[in-house]
Amino acid sequence: MKRRRFFLVSALATLEVATAGWFYSFAEEARGAKASGPRLPPGVAPAMPRAEIEAGLKSHDRALYIKQGWIRDPYIILGPDDFYYLTGTTPNPNDAREKTDPYNIGLGKDSIVGSAVQVWRSKDLVAWDYLGTPFTLEDSWHKEPGSLVWAPELHWLGNRWALVHCPADKANFALTTGQELKGPWTHPLGDRLGRKHDPSLFKDGNTWYMLWGNTFVAPLGADFTQFTAEPVRIDPAGSRPGPDGKPISQIGHEGATMRKIGGKYVHFGTAWSTDRLRKGSYNLYYCTADRITGPYGPRRFVGRFLGHGTPFQTRDGKWWCTAFFNANVPPLPREGIERRDLRDNAQTINPRGTTIVPLDVKTLGDGDVYIRAKDPAYATPGPDENQKF
Repeated sequence: MKRRRFFLVSALATLEVATAGWFYSFAEEARGAKASGPRLPPGVAPAMPRAEIEAGLKSHDRALYIKQGWIRDPYIILGPDDFYYLTGTTPNPNDAREKTDPYNIGLGKDSIVGSAVQVWRSKDLVAWDYLGTPFTLEDSWHKEPGSLVWAPELHWLGNRWALVHCPADKANFALTTGQELKGPWTHPLGDRLGRKHDPSLFKDGNTWYMLWGNTFVAPLGADFTQFTAEPVRIDPAGSRPGPDGKPISQIGHEGATMRKIGGKYVHFGTAWSTDRLRKGSYNLYYCTADRITGPYGPRRFVGRFLGHGTPFQTRDGKWWCTAFFNANVPPLPREGIERRDLRDNAQTINPRGTTIVPLDVKTLGDGDVYIRAKDPAYATPGPDENQKF
């Protein structure tokens, strides 16, 4: 209740609301909502206009707020039909709290997180068609599947779709029976999946691997009915001092993702800038190796406010990373954010909804890979960053 009063007072106290550095008056918001659909809650802006998104996709130099709507861990993939598919942690469809509690942090007994996987599809990353809920917890292999779906990912296997999600104790690894993204779903691993926090998939050659935790990796058999080797823990080289003085060797604590760029395996992971939960900014880091099982090089910085984002390429080869609102207070303005210390609370510049941020991805002369957000508001580690880069 205190949080809701805070947002109401904030809305009444100012006629201008700063959302990720773009400023919208309530009159502008009303006009945008009238043009694009139902009126949005005070302080929640509609996504950028088509022309602005299209220009930004070409220039590849700034963050783009492409879709409004409560979401965490947005995952974008280019599907076999040449459409972009978007999913993520969402409420159940038509949950009234999207309007009454628009910045719900998704945690605790008042969590807005639902029990279904919602999916959208787009040809251009601007207009999104809703595909409904092709997977719900009724499709789970668990006899008692729980009530929450966190961090779903969709992967095209070449002849069918795979879906993974957590929470760890109720994780699923499910396959469609055909090429369409719909049930019935099969569960080839069954209870051999085990406890998996933030499971993700990665294909290397003809072998699919599963990543989970932060971070284990193990290969899957060709029929997906078993793991074919024991899991290997992959960590960056070296360590950094933790808040309690003990060294931390992990890349982060969740959101592990793997990509292969050039000849390097790039291991992405998510952590709070302070290495304290919900203190500072929620960021993305990476390390590289010549083999998927390592050894990996040192931990490096991808971008501020990009935690649990998906690095993906558009058709023209440009690299982007998804981003979302993950904070305890409404979004901060972009101006001066590079110099602002955020360590006293969980804070972000991302609006509620799906943002994509351009990445500078380079293969260096020695074969290593350099990755960094291009938008200045995301490219600089803040004063609250525990590790010095």
